[in-house]
Amino acid sequence: MKTDLLEVAKAKLKEFSGQIEKTVRAAAANDRGRMTMADCAIVFRAKLQSGFGLRGRGNMLRRITPNSIHYREQTILALFRSWPELEKLDVRKVGQGEIEAWSRRFSSAYSATRYNNTLDTLRALLRIAEEAGARHGNPAEKVGRMEVKAKSLILPEREQFLAFVESIRNNGAWCSRDCADLVEFLAYTGARKEEAANVTWGDVDLLRDRLLFRITKGGRPRHIPLIPDAKELLTRIKAERKEDSASHSVLRVKEAQKAMNVAATKIGMARITHHDLRHLFASTCIEAGVDIPTISRWLGHRDGGVLAMRTYGHLRDEHSAAAAKRVSFKAVAAPENVLPFAGTEAQAS
Repeated sequence: MKTDLLEVAKAKLKEFSGQIEKTVRAAAANDRGRMTMADCAIVFRAKLQSGFGLRGRGNMLRRITPNSIHYREQTILALFRSWPELEKLDVRKVGQGEIEAWSRRFSSAYSATRYNNTLDTLRALLRIAEEAGARHGNPAEKVGRMEVKAKSLILPEREQFLAFVESIRNNGAWCSRDCADLVEFLAYTGARKEEAANVTWGDVDLLRDRLLFRITKGGRPRHIPLIPDAKELLTRIKAERKEDSASHSVLRVKEAQKAMNVAATKIGMARITHHDLRHLFASTCIEAGVDIPTISRWLGHRDGGVLAMRTYGHLRDEHSAAAAKRVSFKAVAAPENVLPFAGTEAQAS
């Protein structure tokens, strides 16, 4: 029970016994082929706890991270809160008309992403009933998803970003310097906030200029090269903390949103989030001429650049247009201080 206190152990044991009892009842209902949506949710939660979740539109199962499990749990709760009668409903009585009515209510109250993921969960619950033989067909598969519109990115210019970091660093709070280090780290590496929080000095290779993210959203570790700004940042932090071992965390804070909000207001900059710093990294790389597939690998995408193109394609196009203006087939006049090679005039005549 992971406790030395008897009363705490008893409470945990009672809770654990209740979970086992619910799972057994759901499994029995599964075997009988007669299930409620609550039974389906119990089976689905058991799949989640074993490390399996949805992929894409819910057509497959794959290994998922604890954060994804938590999010999927939230969609189950949101589904039952928004449709109170559903939890106790026999799976055979869940029709397409009722699902479409729920869809209209939920989609008008929540974001497209939240709606789509909750719909995926509903599809998964009905798929469990279908696989158990408790019903035929999955009416949720016929209900459409919402279009997810790309977020309008309002990112700071380079000079503004540096002023932003300095404002955070000089804010006067006990963790101001650590918050500024986190902001710079996210902007210079493109890391997700959770990925950055798990980086230790053992993951930093300043000799070969590369960084390892062991804990990632997709569960697959990845290396990225250190851009000069990132190397300078890490070299400075390491010099300030010579006593740190390889197991020590590089960053001393895991989030800095409050400090970021204060600094943005102070310098008159639009508010940005931790994830926006990842966008800033990608945008800066595009402006520097790095190709989309390479940036996609650095960000940890596994789609070959499809998501990055959808998110940053317009920036790539702007960069390409600016570069195209420098290409010309017209003769360029030589500067006045340039002399022709010997014999060039004779050959020309």
